[in-house]
Amino acid sequence: MLKIENLHVSIEGKEILKGLSLDVKPGEIHAIMGPNGSGKSTLSSVIAGNEDYKVVKGNIFYNGENIEDLSADERANRGIFMSFQYPVAIPGITVTNFIKTAINSNLKARGEKEMPAGEMLKKIREKSKLLEIDSKFLSRSLNEGFSGGEKKRNEIFQMAMLEPNLAILDETDSGLDIDALKVVANGVNKLKNDDNAIVIITHYQRLLDYITPDFVHVLQEGKISKSGDKSLALELEEKGYDWI
Repeated sequence: MLKIENLHVSIEGKEILKGLSLDVKPGEIHAIMGPNGSGKSTLSSVIAGNEDYKVVKGNIFYNGENIEDLSADERANRGIFMSFQYPVAIPGITVTNFIKTAINSNLKARGEKEMPAGEMLKKIREKSKLLEIDSKFLSRSLNEGFSGGEKKRNEIFQMAMLEPNLAILDETDSGLDIDALKVVANGVNKLKNDDNAIVIITHYQRLLDYITPDFVHVLQEGKISKSGDKSLALELEEKGYDWI
C-alpha cells in the first residue's frame, strides 16, 4: 500500500530525512519511534503532501502510484488521512458540518454524488456510537475549547467517518492522560481491518500498551536504524535510543 524508497527530504536547505525506506502493507499497523528531531513529523508531513518540505531524492508509492506530484488534497481524496499533533480550531463550524463537507468533497473529487442526508446521519450515529461520542460533542465548534483528549477523539471520529485506506497518526498520544489515551487506542483498534493500514508516529511506548503494532521502526538521524516487533518498543522504553 505504502512503499517509500531511499527518501531524502529537506526544508529550507537542511536535510531532515536521509535515505529512509519503508514498506507498509494492507492490514498492518506500523509504529515509528525516535528521539526528538529524528524526522518523525517530517515523514508524516511528506506522506500527507505538505509542500513546505522538498523531496530531494527517492520515491513514495501509494497503491503502486508515485504520489510525489500530488497535492495534499489529491492525496486525501485517494484515501490518505493524517491526524495532526496540534489540530486547529475552526470557530463557527461544527464537528458534524466539517465532516459532512469533508466526505462530500472526497466523493465529488472521485466523480461520485454527494451522500444523501439520511445516509450521512445514519453513518454519523453509527460511528459516534462505536467511538462512544456524545451527540452534544458533534454540535460543538471544531476543536474550539476542546481539551487535548477531545481533539484527539475528534480526529479519530474523522478517521472513522472518512474510512481512509492509509491513516498516519502523528504523536496522537501527545499530552493525553491515561483515560484519553485509552479512548483513542480503542477507536484505532475498532477501525483497523484487513484492507487499511495505520502508521503511528510516537515518542513514547505507552500508546503501544493499548495498540499492538505489527512492526516497530526506530527513526534516528533521518533514517530507520532498526526494525522489530512490539518487544522493540519495550526495549526502547527501558534503554532509550542510545544503545542502537
